Amino acid sequence: MSNWTVRALALLAAAMAAHAIAQSYPTKAIRMIVPFPPGGPNDILGRVIAQRLSEQLGQQVVIDNRGGAGGLIGAEIAARAAPDGYTLLFGGTATLAINPGLHKKLPYDPLKDFAAVSLVGTAPSMLVVHPSLPVKTVKDLIALARAKPGQLNFASAGVGTPPHLAGELFKSMAGVDMTHVPYKGGGPALNDLLGGQIGVYFSGISSALPYVKEGRLRGVAVTSAKRTAVMPELPTVAESGLPGYEVGNWYAIVAPTGTAPAIIARLNGEIVRALAAAEVKKRFLELAADPIGSAPAELAKYNRSEIAKWARALKAAGIAPE
Repeated sequence: MSNWTVRALALLAAAMAAHAIAQSYPTKAIRMIVPFPPGGPNDILGRVIAQRLSEQLGQQVVIDNRGGAGGLIGAEIAARAAPDGYTLLFGGTATLAINPGLHKKLPYDPLKDFAAVSLVGTAPSMLVVHPSLPVKTVKDLIALARAKPGQLNFASAGVGTPPHLAGELFKSMAGVDMTHVPYKGGGPALNDLLGGQIGVYFSGISSALPYVKEGRLRGVAVTSAKRTAVMPELPTVAESGLPGYEVGNWYAIVAPTGTAPAIIARLNGEIVRALAAAEVKKRFLELAADPIGSAPAELAKYNRSEIAKWARALKAAGIAPE
C-alpha cells in the first residue's frame, strides 16, 4: 500500500470520525457561561438562545453566570474549559473586544483561546436616570453635570464595559465631569439605580425597559445612530445635543480553541436556525436587540476589527491598559 493511499485512508477515517461526532453531539447538557451576573442584557439574551437551543438539540443548555471583573472571570473559565463542545461562552463587546485594550495581562486571548461559533445579535443602550434626578433630556443632564461637576454618579457593569465607555464618551463629548461607579455586572448596577444610590446609567435596553415602562426609571435617550423600534418616541443621544455620539453592543457565542470543527459547524447551524425562529425574533425585538447569525469566519473577522476599534476608543477616553 502506497504512502499516498495510507494518507488518504487516514484522512477519510478522520472525516468519518468527525462526522460521527457531529451526528451524536450532544449526548449531555451543555454549559453556556455568561460572564456577568443575572439580570443584565448578556444574561437575558443568553437565556433566550439557551432555551431555544435546548429544544433543538434535545439536551439542556444550562446558563452558568460567572460575573466579576468586567467579564474576565467567566471568560477565563470558559477559555480554560475542555474543548469538547460542552462549555460555551456567551460573550460580546466587553469580553471579546474591549478587554484586550483594557488589560496589559489579559488572562485569556479572545482570538487565540476561543473558536468563533456565531454572532448572535446587536443592541443599543439606553441612557436612563433615577426619577428623583431633574433630568428629562440629554441637555438637562449636561446642564446638571456642569452645575455639579463630579457630583453626579454614573454606574457601569465594570471598568471598561460598554456602559463605562458609553459614559466616558458622553463625558468627553459633552465636556462634563461625572463620577464613574463600577459594579460586577449590569444587574447590580441596575438595582442601585432603582434604589436611588446611583443617578445615571447607560443600560442595556432589555434590562431597563420594564422599569422605564413602570415609571421606576426615566428613559432619556438611546445610544444608537437611529431610534429603536421598541421605543420610537425616545430620541438618540446624537439628535439630542451630542452629534456623532454612537455606542452599541454585540453578542456572540464562542467555544474553547481545539473544539472539533464538526462540533463548531453543528453549533453554528443550530444557532443560525434558532435566530431565524419567529418566537426568538419576537423576543429579541421585545428586548430591543437585532438577531444576527454569522459564519464562524465572519465572527472571527468582525471580532478582530472590534478589538482595534475599541482600542482606539479607550485611548481617546484616556483609559490606559492596567
